[in-house]
Amino acid sequence: MKSAFSVLLLCFLLASCGEETKIRERAEAGDVEAQKKLAAIYFKPSFLTGVSKDAPEAVKWLRKAAEQGDADSQVNLGNMYTDGAVFPRDFAKAMKLYRKAAEQGNAMALHNLGLMYGKDFLWHSPVPQDDVRAYMFYNLAAAKGDENVEKYMERKREIMTKEQIAEGEKLTREWLARKAKENGE
Repeated sequence: MKSAFSVLLLCFLLASCGEETKIRERAEAGDVEAQKKLAAIYFKPSFLTGVSKDAPEAVKWLRKAAEQGDADSQVNLGNMYTDGAVFPRDFAKAMKLYRKAAEQGNAMALHNLGLMYGKDFLWHSPVPQDDVRAYMFYNLAAAKGDENVEKYMERKREIMTKEQIAEGEKLTREWLARKAKENGE
């Protein structure tokens, strides 16, 4: 029984290595989904895949996907710049990545921009606090289905004037109108 288990495990590991090779080939050919998958493999090592954690390799593939315009990858890299766990904190780089993803309508990027402008998180970003802009980004994230921003919007409503809230709503409408025009709607 022990040898049968060993043979099965060896077969699984060999198959996993072959799968990783296929993913790598697709990633090297520029396939964004393969690049993201390869990054995930290197970030989340598994005994079963036989791939060890390699943050620099993971970041390399995530960056390639982000450079091709993948919004999720842009947000993930932005998060790495804000938390400082993978490389030193750099809020300017994070903001740039979040903006690129936000322009594509990524809810998490919109949410994170709200956090940065609203100073509503533990980040000590150098971005000047702007509750109107934070409210706009929260509003846009909510419109994209982000249910977690409501608590931040409620906090802003408690401290903002009616005029500020109205300005945030106006900026939201302008953003949505601009995006609709860009998309030919």
